[in-house]
Amino acid sequence: QVTLVESGGGSVQAGGSLRLSCRAAAYTFDTYCMGWVRQAPGEEREGVAAINSDSNTIYADSVKGRFTISKDNATTTLYLQMNSLEPEDTAMYYCAADLVCPSIATMTFMDYWGKGTLVTISS
Repeated sequence: QVTLVESGGGSVQAGGSLRLSCRAAAYTFDTYCMGWVRQAPGEEREGVAAINSDSNTIYADSVKGRFTISKDNATTTLYLQMNSLEPEDTAMYYCAADLVCPSIATMTFMDYWGKGTLVTISS
């Protein structure tokens, strides 16, 4: 069983930065694929970034060069550093985990989910 708790969301102006955190209660955190999925108002959930057990990363095209996913196995914490934020990044951001690492397109099928943290970007 995996429990995920996100934090770090908030409201910032366009061009600003935020760092999201996801604390995982998982006995074998370092073996899981971890990721961030977001859902904008009125939109479907979409994969943002993922990191596998070897710390290899993948990103959605819309966030490449602006967002960085990372993890700390010692503290079982996943991070998402978000820079150069745009109003289009406004969404609820969810932390997700799975033993199998998906593609960006299939991240919405990951097994475990947090409750989300809200990010609002104003222009």
